[in-house]
Amino acid sequence: MAFPIFGGIHPKENKRCASELQVQEFPEPDILVIPMNQHIGAPCLPLVRKGDRVLLGQKIGDNQGLCVPVHSPVSGRVAAVEMRAHTCGTTVMSVVVESDHLDEKDPSIRPRTAQEVSRLQPQELVEILREAGIVGMGGAAFPTYAKLTSAMGKVDTIIVNASECEPYIVSDDRLCREYPRELLSGLRILMNILGLGTAVVAMEDNKPQAARALRSCLEPESGIRVEQLPTKYPQGAEKQLIYAITGRQVPSGGLPAAVGCAVFNAATCKAVHDAVYEGMPLVKRIVTVTGDIVMEPKNLLVPLGTSFNELLEAVGHSENPYKVLSGGPMMGVAQYDLSVPVIKGTNAMTVLGRKNQYNVERAQCIRCGRCMDVCPMRLMPMMMYRAIYSGSTEEMKTFHLMDCIECGCCAYACPACVPLVLAFRSGKHTLRAAAKR
Repeated sequence: MAFPIFGGIHPKENKRCASELQVQEFPEPDILVIPMNQHIGAPCLPLVRKGDRVLLGQKIGDNQGLCVPVHSPVSGRVAAVEMRAHTCGTTVMSVVVESDHLDEKDPSIRPRTAQEVSRLQPQELVEILREAGIVGMGGAAFPTYAKLTSAMGKVDTIIVNASECEPYIVSDDRLCREYPRELLSGLRILMNILGLGTAVVAMEDNKPQAARALRSCLEPESGIRVEQLPTKYPQGAEKQLIYAITGRQVPSGGLPAAVGCAVFNAATCKAVHDAVYEGMPLVKRIVTVTGDIVMEPKNLLVPLGTSFNELLEAVGHSENPYKVLSGGPMMGVAQYDLSVPVIKGTNAMTVLGRKNQYNVERAQCIRCGRCMDVCPMRLMPMMMYRAIYSGSTEEMKTFHLMDCIECGCCAYACPACVPLVLAFRSGKHTLRAAAKR
């Protein structure tokens, strides 16, 4: 590791619940709900109607601009095209598919040989990834083709983010252990597109088996190295990871390309391999289903569109859940409706019990400064909170609210239980609305 990151915390990992459990194929549900909005950018427009027959891997939604298509994860019949609940907390246009359990593939799905792939030009590879609907699968879901296009000729370092620093979540850990060759194959495709001969796979040092699995598949002349970083949250945040590996600091409001770096999630690399070599679009992903009241934690290879209810039934729970999160306990989003589907950015479902329930009426900042000590972005959370509470957009800008990565370190460290992250999300919404006006 080149440089230690500033701030950060060491929450209880709780990864042993699922870290030694192999990935299982989740049984194909009878009904799948595929949202048209699974990425940053313009939502897709449905390309099918109620009653249409669809095939596995068939494109069922697309749009212009910053957008990637969505595909059917099964073959079957379109039962509805309507607004349905989404993990973001709203309703979005969705295609409801009734599976026929035949898994008849779309004719466009055609595997490629290594020789065929070697003849593809960078722009052709980018177009394949766009058509396959590949996005960042660590949670942000930014279209991979757009990241590659903007990075061409500007970056000298590729970093694969396999840190997975959130408590409970082990989906990337299991992917590195069970699919190391596919991950490295996808990484080599990304290196080819960007014209780079070297890359770094970065992970925390609490994943020794994953590191060994990747190193065992590396050839001496591959130009790829596996870097193990000290376990610390939020080591896997993009800007922190870049600093830890290269010592470069992404400027305020800037992107990784501004310091010559491009960061891709481990699961994204595997999806890149599947799209290019197997011809398979992004229709499934590994999801860790765990939590303190889960009776049988699992790592599941889940068809996109599978409901949280079905995942919860598959693992069981010892009491009625107090909170179900899409993601982990630090940055996950609490769900109000468990009919919401697994989407491209869903890496975990965390189920928490009553012991996590706490309410503090009218929480007041005691100005202890702990939030500043742990903020990895070197911000002043208590001043940002005061600016939001007063409604001053100028103060929000002064204290760089938009630089907050919403990692939750400040809320974790706050002895007064002030809902800091919730306030920061609200403040960002206010700033964006003011910018539009």
